[in-house]
Amino acid sequence: MKRLLLLVYFSAGLVYTQAQEPAPVKKDVDKFLTVTNADYDMGKIAAGKPLEYNLVIRNISRDTLVLQDVKVGCGCTTPKFRAGEKILPGKSTYIVLGFNGDAHGEFVKTADIIFAGGLNKQVKFHGVTFTDSTAAPKTILN
Repeated sequence: MKRLLLLVYFSAGLVYTQAQEPAPVKKDVDKFLTVTNADYDMGKIAAGKPLEYNLVIRNISRDTLVLQDVKVGCGCTTPKFRAGEKILPGKSTYIVLGFNGDAHGEFVKTADIIFAGGLNKQVKFHGVTFTDSTAAPKTILN
């Protein structure tokens, strides 16, 4: 009986260890591509004034990269990109990130660029919004 119990216990342990999948190996995205303006400084901008800038992505690997998605950190940021676009080795593409200016003072916004094969690159932009003090209400004199 002890041998049977030991055999069942050993078999269950063997099945359990085989059923576990190895943890995915995180790829170093910087070995596959470079991103111009990955930490973009918008400087001082008028509050509520929309702005856009380009991210240039260059494939520095020997493999073709496929741009799948761009996920932004909030609704004030809008990406323009071509989902499914193939970036050949040595070639570049661009993504446009827009910001609606809906911030008060200093801001930092992020976006995650997602490629096929488990490659992800986070980029950010930052700046300071200001309100035009010349837009103060006019006083009416009688």
